Amino acid sequence: MDERNRQQMILQMIRKEKIVAIVRGIPSGLILDTGRALADGGICMMEVTFDHSGPEGIRETLHSIALLKEHLSERMHIGAGTVLTAEEAEEAYRRGAEYIISPNVDRSVIEKTKELGLISMPGAFTPSEIVDAYNYGGDIIKLFPAGLLGVSYIKAVRGPLSHIPMAAVGGVTPENICQFTAAGVACFGIGSNLVNQSLTVSHDFENLTERALAFRNALGE
Repeated sequence: MDERNRQQMILQMIRKEKIVAIVRGIPSGLILDTGRALADGGICMMEVTFDHSGPEGIRETLHSIALLKEHLSERMHIGAGTVLTAEEAEEAYRRGAEYIISPNVDRSVIEKTKELGLISMPGAFTPSEIVDAYNYGGDIIKLFPAGLLGVSYIKAVRGPLSHIPMAAVGGVTPENICQFTAAGVACFGIGSNLVNQSLTVSHDFENLTERALAFRNALGE
């Protein structure tokens, strides 16, 4: 599969599956069990966020991405999250990341992501940021934090900007996910409401699978 076709395949997969699990602060020694638990619950998109606490945190993030790519690529499509620089986007690509997600609009990150042939999901808050992110090359614009923005805000923004694919990230639960879908959201990034760090540290991966199934079932409804 050539680069362009693969990029389109990943984009279609994100929009079809709709749920990207946001994995933050999980040690690399637990990352594979976390990925397997999510996959067992029907989730096949997983974002490993960069730990910017220091150089070791960044190395740990990249190691986790590489482990997932090596061992779970048949069950999971792996992305890098909280990508703040073009250099981080390139390093994540080298480890096997297929999409790049940021909390902000940074033109250099978006352009580097597209140059690498990856899916770009920059984070935006205002209509101006949404349009800028899309014009710079963003494939899906991440509305963050969606829980604070609320469904009414998203409906209002999507009125004039319905041509721009948007993701809801932050504050999404099984109880409100269908409200966001009805507002026109293309997909979701779900963090602690799904991948709770305490569950992984205590090795309660069965609970994690149950959480994943709850989101999948709610979305199916």
